[in-house]
Amino acid sequence: MGLFDRFRRKKRPGVLRESTSADTGHLEKWAAARRGVEAYVEPKTTVTETTVVLVAHDGEWTRRRIDGTDGAKKFAKKLGIPIYDAGIVGYPKRMREYSRRKNQG
Repeated sequence: MGLFDRFRRKKRPGVLRESTSADTGHLEKWAAARRGVEAYVEPKTTVTETTVVLVAHDGEWTRRRIDGTDGAKKFAKKLGIPIYDAGIVGYPKRMREYSRRKNQG
């Protein structure tokens, strides 16, 4: 470690991380391993870039960054899954029930 290395920042604060191939790779593998998967797009906020939540038939879910709303639509089309705007339709009841079951242990 150099004398001034501790003062260097790896990332600038306030800069949002964009989606990577690791993000989309995770989503593709996750969707391929489950059935009844639907996509829910979450808009960009001051804290995060646009994200997509994939929800399986049993309510299991995962979230990752995606390259904007258009990127989410292309992703869903590529996988042949339905896509919804989470800000308009909300999240499915089965997702909330799954999260509740997981938190209860």
